[in-house]
Amino acid sequence: MSDRIQIFDTTLRDGEQTAGVAFSASQKREIAGALSALGVDVIEAGFPVNSAEEFAAVRGVAEAVQDTRICALARAVPRDVEAAGEALRDAVAPRIHVFVNASDMQLARQLGKTRENVIGMAGAMVERARDFTDDVEFSPMDATRADPAFLMNLLRAATAAGARTLNLPDTVGVARPGQITELVRRVVREVCGEVAEETVVSFHGQDDLGLATANALAAVEAGARQLEVAVNGLGERSGNTSFEEVAVALRIHGAAWDVHTGIDTTGICELSQRVAEASGVSVAVNKAVVGANAFRHASGIHQDGVLKERATYEAYDPAWIGHATGTEIVLGKLSGRAGFAARAAALGHTLEGRGLQQAFERFQTVAAASSGFVSDAQVAGICTDASPWARSVNLLRAKEGA
Repeated sequence: MSDRIQIFDTTLRDGEQTAGVAFSASQKREIAGALSALGVDVIEAGFPVNSAEEFAAVRGVAEAVQDTRICALARAVPRDVEAAGEALRDAVAPRIHVFVNASDMQLARQLGKTRENVIGMAGAMVERARDFTDDVEFSPMDATRADPAFLMNLLRAATAAGARTLNLPDTVGVARPGQITELVRRVVREVCGEVAEETVVSFHGQDDLGLATANALAAVEAGARQLEVAVNGLGERSGNTSFEEVAVALRIHGAAWDVHTGIDTTGICELSQRVAEASGVSVAVNKAVVGANAFRHASGIHQDGVLKERATYEAYDPAWIGHATGTEIVLGKLSGRAGFAARAAALGHTLEGRGLQQAFERFQTVAAASSGFVSDAQVAGICTDASPWARSVNLLRAKEGA
């Protein structure tokens, strides 16, 4: 049987770090319920130590969502770990996610700790988290810019203390897929193989260079079995690895790596819209998978192709993600005769021969003068006014239909 890729959704935690986003407690519960319904394996509900309101919101998610693992984030300090443990008190399957800086840049400029200090902090706080739950995840922040030898020692310390998920964050989104492949393979070989074979390697990508999804897939190919994602790619700065991109990409390419997810992709569009409304962050029209233009075709060549066979210019069926409209022909100055004729026919205007040619020429004139789309009303007017011959054909057919 193929390996299952655990989908760890951080929309409610890292996604909320999107500038200007603040989910209410009720919105967190609603989104968590939707994530659970789609088959997400782990929901990171928030950062409980941050405020009393955040603590209550995480607790609310833990109480409300009983059939999915609920996670809370904690820095490698006692106060954070204890707040996370207490917030998850009513969770059926709680996970505490402990993190600490790992790169020399962040150790020196932000944390003010030595490497030895950090190794001690990681081990001690993973052990403390184990007092609350057996399920502890550890993240060495800025892992992709950390010294590899030190990183292995830090991960060994966390694993020896009881962490069973080792997450590798590309915190500032600068890694290349090849780097991620090499790093994951090294962790699998030098940490998991030496300390605990049952340990799961995870990847958390930021999208600063637009490489988050590519890096996530590289991690899977190298042996990672958990991916951290956010709906609509929400998150700090340029956002996190996109939930919907990963889910669809693994549905298409999973067989190549002998992996699968438990995600019901047919709920993706509804979930995307729900998160967009709650966050106040609209989805870019050209966003992969959930953007408004994902299945819209404006080029005449593409329109001709999809009218003959949808798969000529679409990688997957829109029904996979519960898309309400599906394949759509959008008429404009780049449209060809096939696209125009198909839209005219859909509006009840069957044009042939000279009538079609005259109507299409008129359409091209209108489209060239338009700054955007040619509307259905304009198409109907063009068809009606194309020629006396076209009008008479349509009137005759209308009478016959009556």
